[in-house]
Amino acid sequence: MNTHLKAVKLTLKGKNPVALDHLSVRGNNIRYYILPDSLNLETLLVEDTSRIKPKKPTAGKVPPGGRGRGRGRGRGRGGRGGR
Repeated sequence: MNTHLKAVKLTLKGKNPVALDHLSVRGNNIRYYILPDSLNLETLLVEDTSRIKPKKPTAGKVPPGGRGRGRGRGRGRGGRGGR
């Protein structure tokens, strides 16, 4: 999960901290989040329920798999010609 941060203080190993207005961090670089205890998580967390998508009407449509001729089954295993 990518994360976008505002008003960040970045500290690299062996260097002085740098203040940044915005910082985006790619999800695979995040190990864990440390949140302050004063943060009320119950009001911030939203239950993520999957929404049921309404089915589209299928009257007059071609059934799946019946569109066009496809890409074929390949050309065999050899190169040009036989022996």
